[in-house]
Amino acid sequence: MKPKSIEEFYQEISGDSGTEQNSLLPKDIQKEIGHFNVFSTKELYERLKEKPVMPYDRRAYYKISLIRGKNRVEYADRVIDIEENALLFATPKIPYNYVPQDTQQSGHFCVFTGEFLTKDKSGIDLDKLPIFQTDGYPVFQLTTDEAAEIELVFKKIHQEINSDYVYKYDLIRNYVAELIHFGQKLQPVTALYSKHNSAARVSSLFVELLERQFPIESPRQRLELKSAKDFASRLAIHVNHLNKVLKENTGKTTTELISDRLIHEAKILLKETDWNISEIAYSLGFEELAHFSNFFKKQTTLTPISFRV
Repeated sequence: MKPKSIEEFYQEISGDSGTEQNSLLPKDIQKEIGHFNVFSTKELYERLKEKPVMPYDRRAYYKISLIRGKNRVEYADRVIDIEENALLFATPKIPYNYVPQDTQQSGHFCVFTGEFLTKDKSGIDLDKLPIFQTDGYPVFQLTTDEAAEIELVFKKIHQEINSDYVYKYDLIRNYVAELIHFGQKLQPVTALYSKHNSAARVSSLFVELLERQFPIESPRQRLELKSAKDFASRLAIHVNHLNKVLKENTGKTTTELISDRLIHEAKILLKETDWNISEIAYSLGFEELAHFSNFFKKQTTLTPISFRV
């Protein structure tokens, strides 16, 4: 399962109408600045009134949300309950589900790609910011006054994105930085639901992380997550807990599940592409061709060359 792209996101919130989709895009958005847009949650809910869950659970972009209403945010090993106001920071690295608990939703959110907020444009290194690290749960409870302060920032963003100011995206980057620094000064929500559904969430999110790396579409594309430790780190849980949950739910270890998916993809690449064996090995995360050949033979009793014939 691949992460939802910006294009797919707009298709979700606009339906099948290309005209309506284009109306959601700010002018000049493609002028080598990356992608950025801002939305009113209430207005979006009116578009999505037939859909009970907001459609961005698998995302390939960053997102900052001012949540005003009763919601639930589900991570791998815990669920965070939002009763009134919260500030949420989403990164492509951490899968989660955002589930509204009623229809009384308001607030704002913005979406942007890493290219929009690069270090040379903003002075911000997204991958090094504490708020976007993989070992945290960046949902922050807000007081009424704090929520009102954040709302003002979002209103400035709405106003600016619709303006004709030549340097409006530079100004918007400053507003986004303000939201980030506001969040980093807050303490995370501590009210958590019971973990009785934790195993199901861990299993589901592991599969999502595994599948979103496929299909391999270019020899230059390379898997980032290759080991049980990699997946546990991304899910912010201990590797022993991940192994225990997956064994109980699937009957297989984490390593076995990863190996099964690698072999499946390797067979496709060997049969359906003209890439050489070294390119396939590299794209699947193997440092040495010999390591890939040994792995493939152990799993299938055939060498990659023999299988390809």
